[in-house]
Amino acid sequence: MALPQTDRPRLPVFSARNISYQFYRLRNRPELILGVLCLAVLGLLVLVPLFEIIHDSLTYQSYDKAYRPDAEVGGFTLFHLERVFTGPLSYALLIKPLLNSIGIGFFVTAIGVSVGAGLAWLLVRTNIHFKGTFGALIVIPYMMPSWVLALAWLSLFKNDRIGGTEGMFTSLFGVQPPDWVSYGFLPIVICLALHYYVYGYLLMSGALATVDSELEEAGAICGMNRRQRLWRITVPLLMPALGSAIVLTFIRILGTFGTPALLGLPVRFFTFSTQIYASLNARNSGDAYVLALVLIVMAITFIWINSRIIGIRKSFVTLTGKGFRQNEIGLGMWRWPATIGVSIFVVITVFMPMLILLWESLIITPGEYTFEGLTAHFWFGESDPDIAYGEPGIIHSPGILTALWNSIKLGVSAAVVNGFVGLMIGYAAVRGRGSLLSKWLEGVAFAPYIFPSIALGAIYIGMFSTPFGPIPALYGTFAILLLITVVKNLPFTSRTGIAAMLQIDKSLEETARVQGIGWFRRMVQIIIPMSTSGLISGMLLTFITTMRELSLIILLLSPTNMVLTGLIFNYNEQDMTQHSGAVTLLLVMVIIGMNLVVRVLSGGKGLSGLKSG
Repeated sequence: MALPQTDRPRLPVFSARNISYQFYRLRNRPELILGVLCLAVLGLLVLVPLFEIIHDSLTYQSYDKAYRPDAEVGGFTLFHLERVFTGPLSYALLIKPLLNSIGIGFFVTAIGVSVGAGLAWLLVRTNIHFKGTFGALIVIPYMMPSWVLALAWLSLFKNDRIGGTEGMFTSLFGVQPPDWVSYGFLPIVICLALHYYVYGYLLMSGALATVDSELEEAGAICGMNRRQRLWRITVPLLMPALGSAIVLTFIRILGTFGTPALLGLPVRFFTFSTQIYASLNARNSGDAYVLALVLIVMAITFIWINSRIIGIRKSFVTLTGKGFRQNEIGLGMWRWPATIGVSIFVVITVFMPMLILLWESLIITPGEYTFEGLTAHFWFGESDPDIAYGEPGIIHSPGILTALWNSIKLGVSAAVVNGFVGLMIGYAAVRGRGSLLSKWLEGVAFAPYIFPSIALGAIYIGMFSTPFGPIPALYGTFAILLLITVVKNLPFTSRTGIAAMLQIDKSLEETARVQGIGWFRRMVQIIIPMSTSGLISGMLLTFITTMRELSLIILLLSPTNMVLTGLIFNYNEQDMTQHSGAVTLLLVMVIIGMNLVVRVLSGGKGLSGLKSG
């Protein structure tokens, strides 16, 4: 007969037998060891930097002595908070960039999500022509840097008052565009909206695909017309996806740097991201850290709003165990006009920017857009002191080839590391599901998403510009680029890892364990092969994001670790538009080429696999 619980003999806590027993238990719970290890590393790379930036915002730094000669470096102060929130420069440092960022975020989100949702409805729910072709082309802007459209806009509309040389519009029509058309709020909104509509499209197309047509047919039987069915049945069912599209797009726009920098800095139009960049360049990192914290608080607020929207709408179920049917809506006489409209949109957002940049890269003299002056020098030419300050074409430029190698090396390294780290986090979180450790691990792994890219870059400068414990100073090295890229992409790869692990039955691993197969062999022979789809999606997403990233790493780049995106930004600042266009096209070709290679090798698991990621 079993002894009562209180009468069972207990081993001494520090006895050799008890220690051996505890080690035996841990051997059979690898998810616990893995979870603790992952949480410790993530705490160091995610939470510690946040505390570090808060600390630096509330203490005197060496550069503060220029304003406060009697300040003690490292001493507590509210100087940076007062300077940003209540000081004489508050309007320039905080209020104006805040209003600009919110205004841009509002209009870009409204336009981008509306366009994305409209395209999703046309391609998912209607009988528009060429749906497959449009579906493949519409997501191409996701693979391009968000500022490609900004470069194309400058080539079209820049004027010689600010840009130094004329754009295509002036060259062709002899009319100088006003400054507000060439730079500032309007072009930033247009360029960002025509890039970020992809977020709305991907989220809304996935949600529309799960709406059962029988629900709308039931509304028709009840006497509702098509417009009433749309607003009373379809739209409420899509509210969680719509809310996520709005919030995620807005957060991304708050931290974006490339487009506001290219189209705003020449006329001193600052957003939060460009103000942080300017403050750091002016050696006022305390101000920059305070602004970064404001960005983080804003991002957390909007993510909380998104979670509230989804929480409220949990009762709107679209997938059940019953039969599911989805009928296409016939467009009738509007079928061809809709097809032509989408075709024009694809040409404007996908093909036209590439053609403009190609033309820009082939003109011998900036501002002279004639067919007589076309040249391939900026692609294949040798160094010529009379052309572009002697800078050779991209094929012969050691600096460009080194930056290309650094970009590919960074993209591949981050993809491989992120893919397997994401899978390990997914393994620990799913196998320990329900435990406090699992919840903390999921939460900390998602935390980098709340850091706008430019803010995270500022945090890592503050943390790794000097030795940090056993970690040496990493500023200016390739290691810091890899580290911050891996951390920033963890929210996506950890989600794909969790999704992959949820599809693998635990009994498969338990059967292997009973047969004496160790944990490492189980991972190699069972878990990783069965998680191939999730791994490919996470790795490809990381590669694409890394290759086109500028906001995250612009503060961390140096001549020794330069990548293509930073080189393009530098070329544009020096008004070397031909090299800027050529290198941008090179970057886009590498990204699209890698996506095609992955699609071929993985049997079609290319960018299409990122919709769920």
